[in-house]
Amino acid sequence: MDRVIYLTMTGAKAALQRQEVVSNNLANASTTGFRAELTAFRAVPVRGDGASTRVYALETTPGYNDEAGPITATGRNLDVAMRGNAWLAVQGLDGTEAYTRFGALDVSPDGTLVTRTGLTVLGDGGPITVPANASVQIGEDGTITARVGSAAPQGVGRLKLVTPEQALIRGEDGLFRAEDGADLPADATARLQDSALEGSNVSPVESMVAMISAARQFEQQMKMLQTAQDREQSATRLLSSSS
Repeated sequence: MDRVIYLTMTGAKAALQRQEVVSNNLANASTTGFRAELTAFRAVPVRGDGASTRVYALETTPGYNDEAGPITATGRNLDVAMRGNAWLAVQGLDGTEAYTRFGALDVSPDGTLVTRTGLTVLGDGGPITVPANASVQIGEDGTITARVGSAAPQGVGRLKLVTPEQALIRGEDGLFRAEDGADLPADATARLQDSALEGSNVSPVESMVAMISAARQFEQQMKMLQTAQDREQSATRLLSSSS
């Protein structure tokens, strides 16, 4: 009987984990450049004496949905949407290089190009500084030109765009990094769309269906636990009456 309780408990735990991931995806359905988290569980047979007739749920880590989100034109010259599998390099709060699809950029008071969340945007040579009161234009290859007043436009840097060959790993800060933590090389062929932003690739409808499915799975696991408890109590009463 205790095996039933243990195995049902692992199933309920898996359903709760799935609900947490789906809830986080729904919360970020309108977050710029968000990549939906994926969940997957597999059934692992319980090994022991006798036949392996029982299984428990084991979480796997498939990562994230790498499909591109919808691109919306904003008309803002500091908005960029990465094309294909290109990622924008930024400096994380821990000082390491990280990657994001969040392309809403801004210029800080000291002239440094940052994201709207305050992260320093990295160029091929490090952080990019923009002259004060300059009008900024970003080309599809990430080249940045600044124009002050009626002066001729001047190049001030180039966004570092990378194209990872392997799936990145999402960190607790929401940024992505290479699996080994190493900085990825700049990809000169990567392209972006200026004056546009990429939306979240979360499907609210699919997420709601997944949420309902996870809730039903959790409810079924709870019913199995209740059944196991009822059987345990019945067995106890029978043993007590026969002694």
